[in-house]
Amino acid sequence: MCAHMPSRVEIPILQIDAFADEPFTSNPAAVCLPDVEPPAGWMQQVAAEMNLSETAFAWPSGDGYGLRWFTPVAEVDLCGHATLATAFARWETGRVDCDDDISFATRSGVLEVRREQDMIKMNFPAEPATSCEPPNGLAKALGAKILWCGQNRMDHLVEVANEQTLLDLRPDFASLARLDTRGVIVTAATERDNVDFVSRFFCPVLGIDEDPVTGSAHCCLAPFWAGRLGRDELTGFQASKRGGVVCCEMICDRVELSGRAVTIFSGTMSAPPAGA
Repeated sequence: MCAHMPSRVEIPILQIDAFADEPFTSNPAAVCLPDVEPPAGWMQQVAAEMNLSETAFAWPSGDGYGLRWFTPVAEVDLCGHATLATAFARWETGRVDCDDDISFATRSGVLEVRREQDMIKMNFPAEPATSCEPPNGLAKALGAKILWCGQNRMDHLVEVANEQTLLDLRPDFASLARLDTRGVIVTAATERDNVDFVSRFFCPVLGIDEDPVTGSAHCCLAPFWAGRLGRDELTGFQASKRGGVVCCEMICDRVELSGRAVTIFSGTMSAPPAGA
């Protein structure tokens, strides 16, 4: 006879491609929708199991929702694509009416998300980079000359000569993992139609050598290129293998990031009951 096992809770979980117009492009995120905030250790285990750049957890809290993001190895302070995926998941599963805005309470403050037809618009804090000297060995680790270097509270921002230089980068990830920041955003001007700048994002310290499309990086890229180009509405293309477009608009000290999303699969996972 099987030993008695404690009852477990079934939690909805979805995998969603964010900043994507079609499946299997841009940045996949896992989204868990528990009824209450789970233990941090369990959330980290789920993120490691999902093994995506981010797994998001969102639960009802006050007039909105609590939201936390985990990479396979650590919790992060801000994540754009997983926030977009989480809002999309709540609308798609009927937990929030499609016409209703969503407020997420996070480690980076309250993030407001709304839907305009098929576009999801997220109001995020701007994270401008302050000019600094490149850390020792950064140019060598990237394999490219650095035209400009800056740093914000999370990342280094590096400008390189042109888009081809950016596309040709083959970084030394072990060296990048020794930096004292979350990651390195690399950017360049572009001659692509309907795109204002291109970028790539490397984050080996959090178990992500190259992130496919990074909303939080555009909180830094938007003010940088707004200053260079002299306008507030910009379109960025993150030139990873999967690639993705992020529409940006500077609004005072905030950045509105916009994109679409596609559900890849949905189901449920078992978890211990609250307090177990």
